[in-house]
Amino acid sequence: MSTNPKITSKEAIELEHRYGAHNYHPLPVVLAKGEGVHVWDVEGKKYYDFLSAYSAVNQGHCHPRIVKAMTDQAETLALTSRAFHNDVLGEFEKFATEYFGFDKILPMNTGAEAVETAIKLCRKWAYLTKGIEKNQAKIIVCENNFHGRTTTIVSFSNDPDAYAEYGPFTPGFIRIPYNDLNALEKALEDPTVAGFMVEPIQGEAGVYVPGDGYLKGAQELCRKNNVLFIADEVQTGIARTGKLLACDYEDVKPDILILGKAISGGMYPVSAVFANDEIMLLIKPGQHGSTFGGNPVGAKVAMAALEVIRDEKLAEKAMYLGEILRNELEAIDSDMITLVRGRGLLNAIIIKPKGDIVAWDVCLKMAENGLLAKPTHGDIIRFAPPLVITEEQLMDCVEIIRKSIASFE
Repeated sequence: MSTNPKITSKEAIELEHRYGAHNYHPLPVVLAKGEGVHVWDVEGKKYYDFLSAYSAVNQGHCHPRIVKAMTDQAETLALTSRAFHNDVLGEFEKFATEYFGFDKILPMNTGAEAVETAIKLCRKWAYLTKGIEKNQAKIIVCENNFHGRTTTIVSFSNDPDAYAEYGPFTPGFIRIPYNDLNALEKALEDPTVAGFMVEPIQGEAGVYVPGDGYLKGAQELCRKNNVLFIADEVQTGIARTGKLLACDYEDVKPDILILGKAISGGMYPVSAVFANDEIMLLIKPGQHGSTFGGNPVGAKVAMAALEVIRDEKLAEKAMYLGEILRNELEAIDSDMITLVRGRGLLNAIIIKPKGDIVAWDVCLKMAENGLLAKPTHGDIIRFAPPLVITEEQLMDCVEIIRKSIASFE
């Protein structure tokens, strides 16, 4: 397949470097087309996408049902702002709340906006319901978290790349070790704690899966101490881990649920916060919002994206294929792979450097061989293909990974 390029990869990269901020370090691949599990660069080379835009493209690139929902609505009405009602938002709100089992939804655009919304909701609840003294409410978070890039969110990061030179920081957060119920129990002794915000699996930290019982135990501790359990499922939600939500593995229903990324199938910026009435209705008119949040195009796209997840049984598919992928990765005979971990089709391998060869070099070799993935934290490679991948395609990808690793032996 040829994309009939008007610009070369080298030219495109040079343009970005000259005119764009240098806040990313992407692989030197310039993509021009996507369909299903594949992407093509401007020269026409075909790749398997094993990152899925950080799990935003769970339904595959340019899924025709989602594209049609977007284009049909864009030709009719794109944006009204929330100054007026529109004829799609209520339909989406009913669909989404029934889909996830909550009373109310507050739609936004990005994952970071949704996290900020959850923080504000939790603090409203702290003052109006729990009765914490004004401006004293605290939220517990975990070390090595990744909840976004806003000033408030990086205030509780322990990653210097995220927070360095961005202070002064927003107070009101307690950071504890992840996967440590004893640390959580001790932190909850503070009567000014209003919430515990956690990723059910820490994606950016390298697909760190907590021990069995951690989420359930955390929820029980929160209930015991009258604290809200807040689940950030922006990356882990929408079937990625083999369940609709990663919290479903332990039958945990959060007090506040944060979603984004794949809720729109990667076609449009959509995020959402879910809660029941006693929490959500604490925010009154004029106290929070977004010009684009809940716009008709985003609402139609999100409904189509969620229908695809359900109709194509993508959670079940991720569960089945994830087991195969981990087994195949563990069977690769190489000292460079020191650990394989994950759930569903959110997985990672830890790479032991070999001389000057590090995870970045492995990703470059995989790209050369037709598979795109990206390192995180230096030595971890995350594998998260679109959930529409077939078993045959998955095995083809395993062979590319095996071949790429073997080239360094």
